[in-house]
Amino acid sequence: MPQVMPAANPSPVSGRELKRQLRHAERLKKFKAFALVLPLVLFLLLVFVQPISTMLWKSVDNTELMEVMPTTATGILQWDGQGLPSETVMAAFARELQASRKEGGLGQVGRRLNYEDPGFRGLLMRTLRKFPDEAGATSWKSLLPEIDPAWGEVETWQAIQRSASPMTDRYLLASVDMERSAQGEIQAVAEEQQVYRAVFQRTLIIAGSVTLLCLLLGFPLAYLLATLPVGTSNLLMIFVLLPFWTSLLVRTASWIVLLQTGGVINTGLMGLGILDEPLQLVFNRFGVLVAMVHILLPFMILPLYSVMKGISPSYQRAAISLGAHPFAAFWKVYVPQTVSGVAAGALLVFIMALGYYITPALVGGASDQMVSYYVAYYTNTTNNWGMAAALGSLLLVVTLLLYLVYHRLVNQKQLVRS
Repeated sequence: MPQVMPAANPSPVSGRELKRQLRHAERLKKFKAFALVLPLVLFLLLVFVQPISTMLWKSVDNTELMEVMPTTATGILQWDGQGLPSETVMAAFARELQASRKEGGLGQVGRRLNYEDPGFRGLLMRTLRKFPDEAGATSWKSLLPEIDPAWGEVETWQAIQRSASPMTDRYLLASVDMERSAQGEIQAVAEEQQVYRAVFQRTLIIAGSVTLLCLLLGFPLAYLLATLPVGTSNLLMIFVLLPFWTSLLVRTASWIVLLQTGGVINTGLMGLGILDEPLQLVFNRFGVLVAMVHILLPFMILPLYSVMKGISPSYQRAAISLGAHPFAAFWKVYVPQTVSGVAAGALLVFIMALGYYITPALVGGASDQMVSYYVAYYTNTTNNWGMAAALGSLLLVVTLLLYLVYHRLVNQKQLVRS
């Protein structure tokens, strides 16, 4: 009979080769995964990280004066703030002020200095009109106060010094109604000038009210969708998703038509004899809440529905069979299992409501405008990018804090379960 030779053991060389091939295959697999994710990473960097980074930088950027008047800015930063600056600084200021008018930088300087004192742009224009044609050996330290007495005041040059630093906390402080005094101490602005604390408080109240209303309306609807037969549930889900297929602007304008004084609702109520005169339902807080709840309600229903759909009804039936009242079984057995959906929906709705602009601007009154309105105002109307970025940065901080709180609560719940 032929003898069967035993298989030879793999040599050490072939074993090393196998390991090398495995490592190569693993590297190739990771490279393919990275190549698939790379377009998304680049997209996020370009449209998310880069704009947010620019916004954060704009909130502390203060390079306007440094760009147009570099010599003046450098010199006045070395001034101790006592008495008037030196002749060298004033001469550099006069020379660069004249040059800024010819080179087109005067508007940039005037706008920045106007943030420190609303009359600064006018002061610059009056000074330029009275500048001598040839200064010669004239002392600018004596000539500038003769042109306008404001140049003989220390506060005027202190304002220029505050504008000369390449970075500033002025916008961030102003966004919470704070400022620096002439001595550099942080203090609250005058009571009649305090605006933004009330705006942030109003924004949080409106966002919280919308979130609560969405939860009160969305929870029973999500429960109904989760417990109905599949066919009926899918049909009703179409109506929940229907607002996503309509423009936000169209939905907001529709509420104006419905809620206005001569709108469908007031006309119908007066026609039925319920009202003698129309109610003011729009251009106030009520209109803002109604329109925002209508738009954001699906964002509450969908997370709740996804969680409720995974909850087995046997738990609630078991509690009832053991003698619990149906409501007690629902409240103590079913509701605690929906906490993750409630938290996710509330966080999503609240964060989206914080940044709303179009709806409050169209259906709200002057006392119902949120932070986003002032961000748009400083961006489009006054071109004060520093204040717009500071307000946006604070709104971003609030959003991140809310997300961190949500993340910590979810992690604690997972630890408890484990």
